[in-house]
Amino acid sequence: MLRRRVWSSARWSLPLLLTLIWFAPSIAGAADLSFPGGSITLTGHNAQPLSGPVKIVVLLTVLSLAPALLIGVTAFTRIIIVLAMLRQAIGMQSTPPNTVLISLGLFLTIFTMTPVLQKIDEVAVQPYLDGHLSESQALQAGENPLKKFLIAQTREKDIALILELSHTEVPSSAEEIGIFQLIPSFMLSELRTGFEIGFVVFLPFIMIDIIVASVLMSLGMIMVPPLALSLPLKILMFVLIDGWSLLASSLVRSFQG
Repeated sequence: MLRRRVWSSARWSLPLLLTLIWFAPSIAGAADLSFPGGSITLTGHNAQPLSGPVKIVVLLTVLSLAPALLIGVTAFTRIIIVLAMLRQAIGMQSTPPNTVLISLGLFLTIFTMTPVLQKIDEVAVQPYLDGHLSESQALQAGENPLKKFLIAQTREKDIALILELSHTEVPSSAEEIGIFQLIPSFMLSELRTGFEIGFVVFLPFIMIDIIVASVLMSLGMIMVPPLALSLPLKILMFVLIDGWSLLASSLVRSFQG
């Protein structure tokens, strides 16, 4: 019970803390916060950089949101859906294990997102580390390559739906769409695309199940479960066509079209 209360308090306090940090430069006469053992200096009107303790708080908050960011703004959603549907199509509920599928999905996501990450590092991270950009400027510069990736993979219907649900006016260009409207639109598109690819993956395995069931029925072997014969055949077929390599290649290239 105590852990739940602590987690609930942290969940609501972290967004509030980020909001205060974000709007701190616009607060008139922002004062320093002093406490026993140190102090925190917020950004003032002169756009001074954030102090060390504030940067640590922001970094820890970003790390706590890393799983949600991984799912929401990368190729991980599409990849893991297809891998899970492949396992279901083969007929093995726990092989490969979840840890193997997630690990494979993570590395395929890294390969897919490498151009975007390199661009963000080039235009935002390195200039910020060299002192050429402030925190807000680096955040804005790093947002642009990510938005280009999200827009390229998002359907216009999904963007229009999210804008309608959020009661937001349709912008004149795609670049003006807010990141908080773009992320759910991107996730809806990824869910649809993942299920479309998964359906195509399902078809050959369904055909094997139908053929095996038809042969057993024609032979009068009603008591023999079709899965007992179709499962080895599906595994053999998938191995002979080098299915894992074909699927991994198709998933990564589906983001490059």
